[in-house]
Amino acid sequence: MVFNTGMVGYLESMTDPSYAGQILAFTYPLIGNYGVPAKGARDSYGLPLQMESESIQPRGIAVQEACAYPSHWASARTLSQWMASEGVPGIASVDTRALVTKIRQFGVMMGVISTEDQDYTSLQTLLSKAESYDSMKLVDGASTKSPLVYGDGDASVVLIDCGAKLGIVRNLLERGYRVVRLPFNSSYSKVMSYDPVGVVVSNGPGDPALCKDTVKTAARLIEGEIPMLGICLGEQIVGISQGATTFKLKYGHRGQNKPCVDLTTGRGYVTSQNHGYSLDHKSLKETDLTAWFINSDDLTVEGVEHKNRPCIAVQFHPEASPGPYDTTFVFSRFDSAIQEWTGRVKGEAIRSLRT
Repeated sequence: MVFNTGMVGYLESMTDPSYAGQILAFTYPLIGNYGVPAKGARDSYGLPLQMESESIQPRGIAVQEACAYPSHWASARTLSQWMASEGVPGIASVDTRALVTKIRQFGVMMGVISTEDQDYTSLQTLLSKAESYDSMKLVDGASTKSPLVYGDGDASVVLIDCGAKLGIVRNLLERGYRVVRLPFNSSYSKVMSYDPVGVVVSNGPGDPALCKDTVKTAARLIEGEIPMLGICLGEQIVGISQGATTFKLKYGHRGQNKPCVDLTTGRGYVTSQNHGYSLDHKSLKETDLTAWFINSDDLTVEGVEHKNRPCIAVQFHPEASPGPYDTTFVFSRFDSAIQEWTGRVKGEAIRSLRT
């Protein structure tokens, strides 16, 4: 059971694969007021309109009030109609302030929602038999099973899909790249078979320590000096691949109003976030990674840079969706690293031919 502090963006949040396996409570009291686009509606890239995946990702939703009469030009369905069409249960008239207070006090915990008339004891028994969230290999279900290709750019960026948001794909397409989306457990040789100019390790649900294959591939890619960008879970995977460790946050960072500070400039940013784990700052001392961003609230690591390789990673979501777009410059920096790397590779090839 987790909570999101965003005032808007329920469409993007509910389709964010990082919420897989969780019951999501919204702290904003009214959810669904601008409705849901028609099924099959697409944006200019052919991706689902206002969505971050093809379906609702949380296993349940809890709100204070679900709007029954939305008002928006693009609205074709209500929140309840959308959830019913995908078989996702929800509960309204919840005192979300009391719920969030409990989670903040005791930490994220297991929860249950039922659409049937069951007594408390029955639900408690059901909950006691449920698999612990920490042990669920949720990335397996959130990742693509086979390669997917977007766009027709001349240069390819491989997106290692641990439960990737489509906002990441959109940002790469905007910069002219062909995006190749691969399963989270793809090997180094599989990634390199697409001749990528850069690699992105995506966001996703669950404990990063369970993504052993992804960690192994990331380590090889970083060693090979291929430009890399890690996002959210991807940042944790990058960190582990270099010898850092992670820990579970008491109640996570989930919302579009999370303040971070760029340690290289001292500038603050309001960011979009959705994660329950964090890199241990002390463990970075034993690696070639340095802290790039920190969280202003609890001083946890929000971004890292490699000292000797073209590798950067951030804990927040630079693609936003939902949230402020203040940190999309992270994609521009990744793009610059690619341009510098490809220029160096071409230069070395020319010098090799001349000699």
